[in-house]
Amino acid sequence: MRILLFSLGALLAAGSSSAQTAPAPAWTSDLSAALAQAQASQEPVLAVFSGSDWCKPCMMLKQEVFDQPEFAQYARGKFVLARFDFPRNKKNRLDPAQTKRNEEAAARLNKEGVFPAVVLLSPEGKVLARTGYRPGGATAYDAYLSQLLAKN
Repeated sequence: MRILLFSLGALLAAGSSSAQTAPAPAWTSDLSAALAQAQASQEPVLAVFSGSDWCKPCMMLKQEVFDQPEFAQYARGKFVLARFDFPRNKKNRLDPAQTKRNEEAAARLNKEGVFPAVVLLSPEGKVLARTGYRPGGATAYDAYLSQLLAKN
């Protein structure tokens, strides 16, 4: 009986802790799909341009902000997330169709070739703000994004 109660308690504790952890947000890698979703949901698009295997600030932004549960919780219901990666290492090369989609998105939103570039777009596709890496972690970055949105 004790084993049964202990197992039930452990199961309940595991369930409650996993309920508190926000699932990883869904990122798209297709600008047209992101804009269509943004129009349907009336949420802005947060488009990220990164060099995942060569750009240190890109890696830091992903690790310190986008991979954190605080960001997942913050972004849910607030943004349509789109990521466009430009890896350089042969082993990380994207398929040609994805490379083309990324290049088309960059031609429209990151002509300067800045990495990392974070671009906030209205659901209609208008650029609302541009930014990049900022130190301070997910909570500070979430607050900064909120300030950028409040200006528009």
